Amino acid sequence: MTQTFTPALRTALLAAALAVAGQAGAAPASAAASLAHLPAEQAYGALETVATFRDAMPTGVTVSEGGRIFVNFPRWGDDVPFTVGELRNGRVVAFPDAAVNREDASRAATQFISVQSVVADGRGRLWVLDTAAPKFGPPLPGGAKLVAIDLKTDRIEKTLVFPANVMRPQTYVNDMRFDFRVGKAGVAYVTDSSLSGVGGLIVMDLDSGNAMRRLTGHRSTSADPDFVPVVEGRPLAGRNADGTTSPFTVASDGIALSPDGATLYFSPLSSRHLYAVPTRLLRDPAVSEADLAAAVRDLGEKGASDGLEADANGAVYASDYEHNAIRKRTADGQWQTIAHDPRMLWPDTLSIGPDGYLYFTANQLHRQPGFHGGKDERRKPYSLLRVRIDAAPAPTH
Repeated sequence: MTQTFTPALRTALLAAALAVAGQAGAAPASAAASLAHLPAEQAYGALETVATFRDAMPTGVTVSEGGRIFVNFPRWGDDVPFTVGELRNGRVVAFPDAAVNREDASRAATQFISVQSVVADGRGRLWVLDTAAPKFGPPLPGGAKLVAIDLKTDRIEKTLVFPANVMRPQTYVNDMRFDFRVGKAGVAYVTDSSLSGVGGLIVMDLDSGNAMRRLTGHRSTSADPDFVPVVEGRPLAGRNADGTTSPFTVASDGIALSPDGATLYFSPLSSRHLYAVPTRLLRDPAVSEADLAAAVRDLGEKGASDGLEADANGAVYASDYEHNAIRKRTADGQWQTIAHDPRMLWPDTLSIGPDGYLYFTANQLHRQPGFHGGKDERRKPYSLLRVRIDAAPAPTH
C-alpha cells in the first residue's frame, strides 16, 4: 500500500527526527548551558599561588631556612636560558649567576648542564643536582654532580662529581636528601630514575665524594611492570608522531628522610607504592645487596607520586599526579588527602618552608609532546603553589 504524506505530516516527522538527533548527538544550546549548574568535582585545601612561569617548565623547588625560594628548569627541550633560578621581587633570575648556567658540554664538570633538583640543606647552603643529561640522553662524562652554594655569599663552595662506579649509561639522577649527623661532612641519598625502568639509590659521602649504588634493579627502585597511570582521564604512555607507543617506565624518583635520619622513604615514578629502608644498612658497604633488599619495607599504596617530603613530626607527604592532589602519611601510617584541585596539574617536587607551608610545582609534565604524538598540550603558565601544613621541615643536623 502506498503511504501518502501530507505537508503537515512531513513537518511533524521532521520535527520528531530532529528531536531524536538532538538526544543522540549534541545537546541544544540551552541544555549545554545548563551543564554549568550540574555538580562538579570538589576542590579542597587552601591552595595559594606563589609564582607563575611563562617560559621554561620548572621541576624542582626548595625554600631555605631564611625563606629564599629556588627553582630549577631541566633542559628537556624547552628554551632554557638558565637551569637554576631564584625568585626575587616576583620574578625568577639566574642563580648563582648566568655564567655557570650556560650549557657547555666541553666543561661538563663545572657548568650547570641540566639541573633536575635543588635542595636547601638547613645549614645555609643550596645543593644543586645536575643530571648532565639534557633531553634525557646519556649523562655527559664527568658532568653528573652535586654542587653546594653558600647562601651567605652566593658562591659555589663545593662540587662533587658522581664517580664512574655509580653511573650507568642510562642513569638519570633525580632527587636528593641530606643527613649531616653521620660521617665527617654528612651524606647524600640520591635516586636514579632511569627511563629504562631500572633504577637504584646512590649514597655519597660528602667529605670524600666516594659513592656507592644500592638496590639497583630491585622492585622498590624500578618501574612496576603492571603500572598504567591514568592522568586527566587518559592512560599515560609515550606516543610518537608515527603512532607507535611505549609504556611509561620511570624508576626511583621521590625521596624523603625521616626526622631522626634513620629511615629513607622512596618510590618509583611508575608505581603507586611507598618503600622504606634503614639508612644504617644503606650506608654500610659490608651489608650485602641481598640483606639490604630483605630489609626494604613495602608500606603499601600511596597513589602515583613524583615528589616526596617529610616533616619534623614524622609525617611523609606525597604528590598524587593521577588525582591532582597532595597526600599526607601520618606517623601512625594513615593516609589523608590535604589538598586537591584541578589546577594542580602534575604536582612535582615538594619542599617544606620555615613558614609552615608545603611548596610544590605544578608543571603539566604529562602534557609534553612525547606523550601526545609530538603535540605540545601544555598551557602556560606553569605554577608554584603552596598549602599550609603547620609543620617544620625534617631536620638535617
